[in-house]
Amino acid sequence: MATFLHTIGRFAFRRRGIVALVWVALLALAGVGAATASTATSNSFSIPGTEAQRAFDLLEERYPGQSADGASARVVFKAPEGEKITAPENAAEVSGIVKELKDGSDQIASVADPFDEKAPAVSRDGTTAYITVTYDVSSFELTEKTRDSLKNAGNDAREGGMTVEIGGDALMVMPQTGITEVIGVVVAGIVLVVTFGSLVAAGLPLITALIGVGIGVSTITALASVMDLGSTTATLAMMIGLAVGIDYALFIVSRYRAELAEGREREEAAGRAVGTAGSAVVFAGLTVVIALAGLAVVNIPILTKMGVAAAGTVVLAVLVAITLIPAFLGFAGERIVSRKDRKARKAAAGRAATGEVLAEDIPRDNGGTRWARFVQRRPVMVLLAGVIGLGVIAVPAASLEMGLPDDGAQPTSSSPRKAYDLLSDGFGPGFNGPLVGVVDLKGSGDQEAVLERITGEIQKNEHVVAVTPPVPNRAGDTAMFTVIPKDRPNSFETETLVHDIRDLGDTLKAEDGAEVSVTGATAMNIDFSEKMNDALLPYLALVVGLAFLLLMVVFRSVLVPLKAALGFLLSVVAALGAVVAVFQWGWLGGLFGVEQPGPIMSVMPILMVGVVFGLAMDYEVFLVTRMREAYVHGESPSQAITTGFRHGARVVTAAAVIMIAVFAGFIGSTEQMIKMIGFGLAIAVFFDAFVVRMAIVPAVLALLGQRAWWLPRWLDRALPDFDVEGDKLRKKLDADAAEGGAGKEERQTVSA
Repeated sequence: MATFLHTIGRFAFRRRGIVALVWVALLALAGVGAATASTATSNSFSIPGTEAQRAFDLLEERYPGQSADGASARVVFKAPEGEKITAPENAAEVSGIVKELKDGSDQIASVADPFDEKAPAVSRDGTTAYITVTYDVSSFELTEKTRDSLKNAGNDAREGGMTVEIGGDALMVMPQTGITEVIGVVVAGIVLVVTFGSLVAAGLPLITALIGVGIGVSTITALASVMDLGSTTATLAMMIGLAVGIDYALFIVSRYRAELAEGREREEAAGRAVGTAGSAVVFAGLTVVIALAGLAVVNIPILTKMGVAAAGTVVLAVLVAITLIPAFLGFAGERIVSRKDRKARKAAAGRAATGEVLAEDIPRDNGGTRWARFVQRRPVMVLLAGVIGLGVIAVPAASLEMGLPDDGAQPTSSSPRKAYDLLSDGFGPGFNGPLVGVVDLKGSGDQEAVLERITGEIQKNEHVVAVTPPVPNRAGDTAMFTVIPKDRPNSFETETLVHDIRDLGDTLKAEDGAEVSVTGATAMNIDFSEKMNDALLPYLALVVGLAFLLLMVVFRSVLVPLKAALGFLLSVVAALGAVVAVFQWGWLGGLFGVEQPGPIMSVMPILMVGVVFGLAMDYEVFLVTRMREAYVHGESPSQAITTGFRHGARVVTAAAVIMIAVFAGFIGSTEQMIKMIGFGLAIAVFFDAFVVRMAIVPAVLALLGQRAWWLPRWLDRALPDFDVEGDKLRKKLDADAAEGGAGKEERQTVSA
């Protein structure tokens, strides 16, 4: 592989104009596609194979025209202090708003009057009431006119002293990431300038990463409507693509500068940089792609789409790194190295020609070398400190509670959160998480008796506040009712209630032939969390197993990949502990903009496993391949560790800081999911790069010594050799150079 990539690197360097033109054309094509594509009008969420999803599908089939997936809203009213909402003047104001909403848009399916005797929506103390508004279309298909009509509802009532707040998904908008995302890119630029000492060298990774991300995100936007991609798909792809794009470019540019420092011509330096560092980039990218694409095993469409889209952006980052980077290196010329370094190199070359050697010409120990030697002197102490430290941080993970956010997780200053609190105070905590019961009456006997028994048994449950009368469909073969839980939607008691109703349904099916199922947002959340829990271990085994085989091919070792996998597990559990402490317990919540601590999103653990594993293997590959390269070229295991840190520690540190900055930039998002993902990935990269890879890894390798690179002979013969460390490439180039030198000498002899 190194030889093949060496050829690609030299070709891209020579034909840099064509290569750059192709990538710019792809960016323009993707941009045009995104600009002309129709706006995504759906953000559908389905959980195949769950009871909640089957019940939801049954509702859509048996209740046609009710738009089960349509948007909804609740306009909540609270009377002024000391008054009742049922007072004539207040009731008249609310009824006027009902009429105003009905006339405000042709997308409205129904508007429920809170004073309707058939379905009253007034609290027992008479101070709070709400209007339920349902729409024919999803929230992303609502027009601005419809949204404005809803937002302006109740303005006159507010002026009269009444409290009016609006909740529900009808006002849902695309998430905004905020200015901190830009700050993350700025921090990355500063780190690159400090690392390279050259504005050209610093700007190159940023530009190429933005080109790759631009193509990826534009393609996702262009396909969003056709493939029903969720609103967070492009954000995750941008987050991952930007981070790995900068890092991959950083490693190749750094290796190119090192090859120039050894006196090689620019084209050959580009070829060798892509052949060696580019090989590591390809395999590191493969681990990320495996981890992200592996999310498909969970069998949740939205998660699969997010993973595949982000994996596609990573593939683009790899292709940009091995083609566009060497092309830009050709355009950059000598400016890729700082002016100070260019002068020093010329002076050293002049002294070398005369045989003069100064102390400044002898390579000095850098911070990476000194750190590697320190770890090798005290490997047990460093290993214990790293493992115990991460273990302590991981403790909160044992208290993990999972769920999906609702309006109760919104900032306390927002109208949806205020509406949520008003409903909780007026009608009880469970009112914000109603359960929808669906009864399939086909095959049952006395339907009225069956429905009466079902609702009666459910009403006896201690976790139930109320059960609405069943509403049959036109065909009379299905009935629907609503259950109001006693406790909040994300509570253990509500989860128990859902399972109690389902157990009751199993009993009734056996006795009466009626099938009872539960759906609704709360039941969907419960089923989603359970499915995430069930899929976590199989997903972890699949991803870690495939990556273990891949790393065994890269490092030609059994123990090094094993150590890499165990180190990842330690860092991801510690990161999950930090997420629980901040977002569930509320520790330092104000610092990260967490106004309302609550359960961790169900998707978070499995998403962290997928993304962090891929990124963790990046640093493992970049750092340890340099050690492997030194070991293959004849250095002792101890010397190889030092060499790997001398060449790789500074670059890996810069790459980690950049990735942390990019991820941390998303903490400023107004979307709770994006905020949590940004924090989790940033802290996970910090733990993995600086504790696991920079401390635990060299300590373990120092303790293992020669055994670290052990591989059974039969396995060595069975595994393909991709020459990631570039040993075959070096031998080939040395042989070509010797052959070329001999030929030149022969021609000179013949000429003489």
